[in-house]
Amino acid sequence: MPLIEEFERSGIWLFRWRSYLPFVFLPLIFVAAVRYPVIEAHPNLHLAWGIFSVGVSLLGLFVRCHTVGHAADGTSGRNTKQQIAESLNTSGFYSVLRHPLYLGNFLVALGIVLHSLAPWLVAIYVMSFALYYERIMFTEEAFLRQKFGSDFIRWSSRTPAFIPRLKRWRSAELPMNWPKVIRAESAAVAVIAVAFPGVELLMHRVQQGKVAVETSWYFILAAGVVLYGIARYMKRRYRRRDSGKVGPREAIT
Repeated sequence: MPLIEEFERSGIWLFRWRSYLPFVFLPLIFVAAVRYPVIEAHPNLHLAWGIFSVGVSLLGLFVRCHTVGHAADGTSGRNTKQQIAESLNTSGFYSVLRHPLYLGNFLVALGIVLHSLAPWLVAIYVMSFALYYERIMFTEEAFLRQKFGSDFIRWSSRTPAFIPRLKRWRSAELPMNWPKVIRAESAAVAVIAVAFPGVELLMHRVQQGKVAVETSWYFILAAGVVLYGIARYMKRRYRRRDSGKVGPREAIT
């Protein structure tokens, strides 16, 4: 099989399972937390590092919410069975990079990995992300090039794939669609809210023999659970409201 076809074939498989592959890192995060129990050695530094790592994940969540909320209907969704794109997004975050949703994914998970205090785990995560998301992006762009032709070529020639070129920022053409954001990103909120307190609980359990952590982590967990519950309720309301209506499908670019 030619290499280009092998890339596309593996990219299709990774695209379908891209939401579940990050869970492979859960055992490694456990190992990192067990091997680096230093959370009480420098409490002020640990607090600062916790704020920084949470901030990285929240930045990723912001990128995802802004991208999804301003994207045209029929794009930037969570479909897994096939590539779908009703139009080509070129404004907002799509004006500074071609794959902003994957940058958001990278930052959300990077914050969690950073919080484990394991440099080796960060290195493994970055290399693994580059390997499997490169195939996914290759497959998506082959689809978009075939569908949009010269429009895609012009946009991609001036827009980097993954590292943002912020000086090329162009405001989003469409207004923020909060119902769409709520439907799409409630799971990401839940992951952040559970992952950080979970790592903290594990570190405290290994180092101190107890699961008690700072009050701020319980607040983050509670806030995340509440926001996720509200989002699930609103998703059901939107689903009932839209039942019987035929609307545009959400898709990936």
